[in-house]
Amino acid sequence: MPETTPTGLTRLAFGGDYNPEQWPEEVWQEDVRLMREAGVTMVSVGIFSWALLEPAPGEYDFGWLDRILDLLHENGIRVDLGTPTVVPPAWFYRAHPEALPVTAEGVRYAFGSRGAICHSNADYRAAAARITTELAERYGAHPALAMWHVHNEYGVPVSACYCDSCAAHFRRWLTETYGTVAAVNEAWGTAFWGQRYGDFSEIDPPRLTPTVGNPAQALDYRRFADATMRENFVAERDILHRLSPGVPVTTNFMTALSQCDSVDYWAWGREVDLVTNDHYLITDGRRTHVNLAMAADLTRSVAGGAPWLLLEHSTSGVNWQPRNPAKAPGQMARNSLAHVARGSEGALFFQWRQSRRGAEKFHSAMVPHGGTDTRVWREVVELGATLGTLSEIRGTRTEADVAMLWDWHSWWAQTLPWRPSEDHDARERADAFYETLYDRHLTVDFARPEADLSAYPLVVVPALYLMTRAAGANLRRYVEAGGTLVVSYFSGIVDEHDAVHEGAHPGALRDVLGLTVEEFSPLQAGERVRLTAPDGPELDGDVWTEFVVPRGAETVWTYADGLAAGRPAVTRHRLGEGIAWYVSTRLGAGGLDAVLDRAARDARIAPRAELPRDVEVVRRTGESGSYLFAVNHTASDVKVPLEVPGTDVLTGEHAAGRLAVPAGAVRVVRLDG
Repeated sequence: MPETTPTGLTRLAFGGDYNPEQWPEEVWQEDVRLMREAGVTMVSVGIFSWALLEPAPGEYDFGWLDRILDLLHENGIRVDLGTPTVVPPAWFYRAHPEALPVTAEGVRYAFGSRGAICHSNADYRAAAARITTELAERYGAHPALAMWHVHNEYGVPVSACYCDSCAAHFRRWLTETYGTVAAVNEAWGTAFWGQRYGDFSEIDPPRLTPTVGNPAQALDYRRFADATMRENFVAERDILHRLSPGVPVTTNFMTALSQCDSVDYWAWGREVDLVTNDHYLITDGRRTHVNLAMAADLTRSVAGGAPWLLLEHSTSGVNWQPRNPAKAPGQMARNSLAHVARGSEGALFFQWRQSRRGAEKFHSAMVPHGGTDTRVWREVVELGATLGTLSEIRGTRTEADVAMLWDWHSWWAQTLPWRPSEDHDARERADAFYETLYDRHLTVDFARPEADLSAYPLVVVPALYLMTRAAGANLRRYVEAGGTLVVSYFSGIVDEHDAVHEGAHPGALRDVLGLTVEEFSPLQAGERVRLTAPDGPELDGDVWTEFVVPRGAETVWTYADGLAAGRPAVTRHRLGEGIAWYVSTRLGAGGLDAVLDRAARDARIAPRAELPRDVEVVRRTGESGSYLFAVNHTASDVKVPLEVPGTDVLTGEHAAGRLAVPAGAVRVVRLDG
């Protein structure tokens, strides 16, 4: 069986994407000298190098890669070796132009960027298998090899193609999935608008139509596109497993909801030997460290709670957003260690040396254009030393307090056209619920709707428009057994085929919530409603209201105005040994906190009021001990209460009572006992 950690790596991973092919060979010696100075333990190599490795069909040039891998090995640096299948060479597209993807509007993309691939194309699949085989046969037992890195960031920038090859592949996928065309008609509800099919040959991808097409077909096509990319990953993975046994195989995910919406990472997490992730701060005015924590928690959850690896982030600014500010002094280390706190086994960057040419020449790197006499380089060296000191935490696992349910298929379904309100955004609700839990200093595990939830005292459901009957039954069992559940509006509405559940809304959740919804009543832009409670603060909502009818649930907050005035807005339902809350409008931060405060009390989760805002306290525990990470994202020195004394791993000092954490700093304490 393959390893699930990089082979031969005895410390936390530290390094980044290394692209020596962009530089003269005399620079390579300088690179490895600086890598040793910085404490680099692993670099990713070869990800974009297909055109150099195979300059003409069937003609290979591995000399430069031989030399760089040998040089890295001689200097004690492990290698994450890429299969370069994200960028087929120009000669390939000249011979096979049909391998370039086609949009739903019928436009074929041109060569000249990256990731321009029709994943159904047989010629691409054959060429990818050949270059992967050549690499595995040559380097499968190389002493520098730590793991294999297939492709790069599947789903970005193109996931779905709508060409004739994809049409034929889609029909095969439908045949395997449904068996008969009658089953497809049933699943898609093709009786509507006379869309019934008599044969699989009549079915095409959901290309451009005069008005909205069949939503169930569009949802299945997203599933098909994701599954097709995954087929290609599995094909390369299996070649590597066969020819390079024992070496883990991965591909870099982009789990942040702000970065990729076309990949079902629950499914992908089951296919990789080690979950890895790329994360970049989205500088849109939000608290970027909250998005970082959310992405790290989601990545750890995709890994099933096991340690994972941050394979890319940035030392400072990126280059692809409208505005790309530099990171503040100390922020690089703080970002890196926040990922480590939440389960990463290290921190790697894109990239090692800043490029002089190409589309990403203004993207920050470990070695900036200014060289070693720069703030970024000095912080890189300091971070390398810090991660070296923290190697004892390897293999420990992050402890979570609560769970949040998330499902990519539901997100895909909710974003299809003609929903009740374009203002309701699944990602926005997930962000809002997560931020509220973050501000309550609760560490979050994400979970599939049908997963075992018994370990969590509190489970929140920010946006699950699509929910299977099995998932609804799972939540009912969870509450009946003593769990506390909080559900936001427009959840449990449709099944896996985007068909509305029979009976009143919210079909899959009626019983557990103890209510029905007679009608949705979305609000106009800028419209707000007030919510009142006999024993609670006045709240306000926007975007959405509903006509809620209690069927066993008690009303906690009531609509004070709007079309739903006088009706329940927030309810609480006791079921078995547990309690289920329902929120029928979009609450802001204060309103969500008020509801989650009561739900947390129901779940017997003690408040953590002593912890300042924007200070994270996260634990990792394992055979080597229990470690408390305190991450201070504020501009002020703070003190964090320690229930158990311990030793500061970074300084060796005893820590007890209240742990001092300077502004912008991170402390890691090995707890006694």
